[in-house]
Amino acid sequence: MNIESNSEKPNGPLNKVKIIDLTAVVFGPLATQILGDMGADVIKVEPPEGDMLRNVEPSKSSGMGAAFIGSNRNKRSIVLDLKRKAARDALSKLLETADVFVHSMRPQALKKLKLTADDLSLINPNLIHVSALGFGSGGSYSGKPAYDDIVQSLSGLADLSLKCGEKAPRYAPTVIADKLGGVTAVYAITAALFHRERTGEAQQVEVPMFEALASFLLVEHMSDATFEEKPQTFGYNRMMVPHRKPLPTKDGFITILPYTNKQWRAFFDVCDRQDMFDDPRLLDMAERSRQIGSLYQLVGELTPTRTTNDWLELMEKADVPAAAVLALKDLPDDPHLNASGFFIKDRYVDGTEYWTTKPAVSFSKSPSDARHKPVPTLGEHSREILQEAGFTSNEIEEALQGMK
Repeated sequence: MNIESNSEKPNGPLNKVKIIDLTAVVFGPLATQILGDMGADVIKVEPPEGDMLRNVEPSKSSGMGAAFIGSNRNKRSIVLDLKRKAARDALSKLLETADVFVHSMRPQALKKLKLTADDLSLINPNLIHVSALGFGSGGSYSGKPAYDDIVQSLSGLADLSLKCGEKAPRYAPTVIADKLGGVTAVYAITAALFHRERTGEAQQVEVPMFEALASFLLVEHMSDATFEEKPQTFGYNRMMVPHRKPLPTKDGFITILPYTNKQWRAFFDVCDRQDMFDDPRLLDMAERSRQIGSLYQLVGELTPTRTTNDWLELMEKADVPAAAVLALKDLPDDPHLNASGFFIKDRYVDGTEYWTTKPAVSFSKSPSDARHKPVPTLGEHSREILQEAGFTSNEIEEALQGMK
């Protein structure tokens, strides 16, 4: 875990793609970080006060909170006060040569700033216009503000805890709606770029967080509702049985997950429970699906008899999937993550060091892990970006009036 980032390779499959990013918090910024990881030149346009996530603690330097660092590498930052005409004109100039414009503004604000798809098509007909929204257009929630907990509540995710035996709904302990929205935006933007490459057509793309999370959950949780005249019976039983949880051992917790007939038989064989070999639940997947809770309960009754390491060794020999239950604090010492160079120490312009992670995806010919831009301080690249766009010194000062 001692890798220092010093690469300056403008590499990746999206090399030479220029993205103007007017998003904030996590949803949009995570999407553009991933696109930047893949080589795109991401220009993060921030208001004078900066992305609000900059000031969310913990932080070591002003305006560089840990969550902001987690979703803003491989970008350049420019500060533009879009209340000022000179700043709006500067943004328009940047958009003339951009490939993608992505924003997280509500429709009313977009119209006021004349940044709708129709407005920008007059500036650059090849520009892909991406709206990272809480809710899709056309529905009754369209235009409303949305944050992660709101979307978890509306999508049914918070309610799933009740079906798992908890006494009250609860949120997942991660900003899953924001992050899934970001990943959804990545594939939508890359698909739009591919379409433009094939046809020459730019288009408007809408990525609603609510619909993204709802469709994500319903992959398995549509369940019986899939076949009903009016969908009513939702929830994938295997995910909701009370015994589906990390299991206690003599010295900790473990996950043991036999899945196939062969794996279930192997599990009971090493546990000296050959009496289970003819059990219908082990012989038939459909029967096992119906009664999976009782099997999980039986596994949970056996695990306290051995230590975690004893179980891991047994499951390795039996070729049954198993893993110790780790805490986040264990990840920096994880042998797999260490071997892959997952954690990276980086530094921003004032010399402050911080830890981050490398991109999860790799490419053999255009590696996305060639990181070349640390997380930017607020407005770090303002003048550089405007100079590249052909602005004179006087025009730059006018556009950045009052900015550092």
